[in-house]
Amino acid sequence: MTSAEDIKQQIPPKIAAFVRSVRFADGVATIVADASGLGRAAAAELQRELESHASAVDGVSEVRVALMADRVARRIIAIGSGKGGVGKSTLTANLAVALARMGRKVGVVDADVYGPSQVMLLDAANQKVKAEDDKLVPVESEFGVKLLSMAQLVQPGKAIAWRGPMVGNALSQLMDSHWGDTELLLIDLPPGTGDVQLTMLQKFKPAGAIVVSTPQDLALIDATRAIDLFRQAQVPVIGLVENMAGYVCPHCGEISDPFGQGGAEAASRALGEDFLGRVPLAMEIRVASDTGQPPAANDTEQGRAFTAIAERLSAWLDANKE
Repeated sequence: MTSAEDIKQQIPPKIAAFVRSVRFADGVATIVADASGLGRAAAAELQRELESHASAVDGVSEVRVALMADRVARRIIAIGSGKGGVGKSTLTANLAVALARMGRKVGVVDADVYGPSQVMLLDAANQKVKAEDDKLVPVESEFGVKLLSMAQLVQPGKAIAWRGPMVGNALSQLMDSHWGDTELLLIDLPPGTGDVQLTMLQKFKPAGAIVVSTPQDLALIDATRAIDLFRQAQVPVIGLVENMAGYVCPHCGEISDPFGQGGAEAASRALGEDFLGRVPLAMEIRVASDTGQPPAANDTEQGRAFTAIAERLSAWLDANKE
């Protein structure tokens, strides 16, 4: 007479280690296996093998496999600014790459629906997004960063003329995707402080936010509004980043400050927020970004500027574990 022990004996040692329990009654074999740490493909293969070996046992008419997996404690970090054109997307991409090089499992959601640029910054324009179980599957860039962007879902160059509710639904679809073992999601928010941003912050409740600004007074006024938005949504502000801070002439080496100097750092002190660092205005960053090669992927001077900020973010994450 067939028993649960007979089914256990039929399962090869290489996959038997995943099995937590086997029950058999009325011709039905029920196997519970631990798929923690396995990707979707590996988990599906484990299920197929268990079904195949168990069904080969005499008396087994049906096999039911239940896979258990530890739930990933995923945290969300919003990258925002009060206005466009301050380098928010470039910072997001480079922080993600730097954090991935540190060993963190990172994903990027390009929530800047009306001006998505992450597919260019992370060189993923030619990768097509797929869906499984009515959910999107992020693509993985060559830098070890998973990515989903509205740019992957619409025709290139096509304008997205959507009202707030449609945008909110699209962003929810990007967030509620198959992120797998991704532990950290960086959200490249749209510029500004409107309804879309507020809805996003309230619905998905980021663990923290970073505000990007250039040094001049006008950008800092908008950055202050962005900080106020995060405070209203009760999202902790991790700190400010000053972008385009100082330009080194490639011919004479002289440093000039076309957008001013130190404004974001002074603003962070006045607002009681941390200052995370500054990124220079450099031709190398612009060229690397246009060609999909984030400076943070290399140990250049420009790459180290992003890495230093990523290290401060990493330290904040470690100090504020849930």
